[in-house]
Amino acid sequence: MTTLIVTLSSESADAAALYDYLLSPDGVSIGEQSRVPLALLPALDNATEVVVLVPVEKLSWHRVQLPKGSLDRRFFQEAGAPRLRAVLDGLLEDQLLDETAQLHFAIEPGASANAPVWVAVCDRDWLRSSLQALEQSGRSVSRVVPEFAPDALGDALYATGAADQPRIVFGNGGGVTLWPLSKASVLLLNWPEARAVVAEPAVATLAEQLFTRSVTLQQVGQRRLQALQSAWDLAQFDLANSSGARTRKRVSESFVSLLRAPRWRAARLALLTLLLVNLVGLNAWAWREQARTQARRAEISEVLTSTFPNVRVVVDAPIQMSKEVAALQRTSGAASARDLEVMMAAFGLAAGANTTPTAIEYATGELRLKGLRLKPEEIAAISFKLKPQAYALSAEADSLVMKQVTAP
Repeated sequence: MTTLIVTLSSESADAAALYDYLLSPDGVSIGEQSRVPLALLPALDNATEVVVLVPVEKLSWHRVQLPKGSLDRRFFQEAGAPRLRAVLDGLLEDQLLDETAQLHFAIEPGASANAPVWVAVCDRDWLRSSLQALEQSGRSVSRVVPEFAPDALGDALYATGAADQPRIVFGNGGGVTLWPLSKASVLLLNWPEARAVVAEPAVATLAEQLFTRSVTLQQVGQRRLQALQSAWDLAQFDLANSSGARTRKRVSESFVSLLRAPRWRAARLALLTLLLVNLVGLNAWAWREQARTQARRAEISEVLTSTFPNVRVVVDAPIQMSKEVAALQRTSGAASARDLEVMMAAFGLAAGANTTPTAIEYATGELRLKGLRLKPEEIAAISFKLKPQAYALSAEADSLVMKQVTAP
């Protein structure tokens, strides 16, 4: 699935603001990348996921212990968000320089009230206006992730930025720390030899000189793809309340990812294998049922030919057997279910003694009774009693028509 990674501008989200972007064809490899105004960002299709990176300098990180019961409900649900937001305001009020009402909070993924959790803090108006600018340009944001998160830094130090504004990013007890890349910073930091230094090409030479060691090169695009793998989503609380379109798009992107993304190849193969196994099983079951039906037909045909040796060709065994039985009955003089006397007797037993027709018409296997004034429910009751004897009863004009539907 194609992913567009947009790094928000640290300045205001106006028409002149520049955005760094990376277009990855599959979420793991680097494609087109540049720095352009909002209007020149790549055009998108329905299968493209838009992920926003919040620059490291726009976030501050705070470690807090949430009170028991504050996470009983998922904090991004409408019913639980205001209460948890009020709890965070109280916990962080003394740690922040700005008023909490002007700030946006986001809690780490998988947060638990049983242990301290990370809270990311940034300017609310800046983030809201930046996301609205992207939405208005036709780019619905799926996720908002930090450029650097405490759980992603590990033991490495990152040298980033342009040649005229080099920076170092590292983790400590305070979350994510951003310092200028300078001799004074390196001396003050005293970075251990055993811990890695990762540098972008623009500042790699300076980093090697200041740290007096070789560094691990990392392209800017690789770092952004690394941030993409984070489980963080900063669109929480009031920003989450307006993310209906973002949620629908995420569901669509998940479906497209399941169909195309390389990481789901094993799942797709497993699903295809399951479908093939079920298809083979259904075919085997159908073949078995067909064989069983053919065997039963063969048994019926065998009964017909063994009972009536004069039948040479079996076309429809039940009908042919019925005809042969009827022929035997006529030859022997025995009454059959299609004879008038038998049909009248069956109707009399079903209808009762008080039901007497004024006229009777009979053709082979069909009896018409006229002059009967019966209600629909009475006709239905008589028909129900005749059904076990293989007779059908229906009303036609002023007559009741009784027919034999199957051989008894």
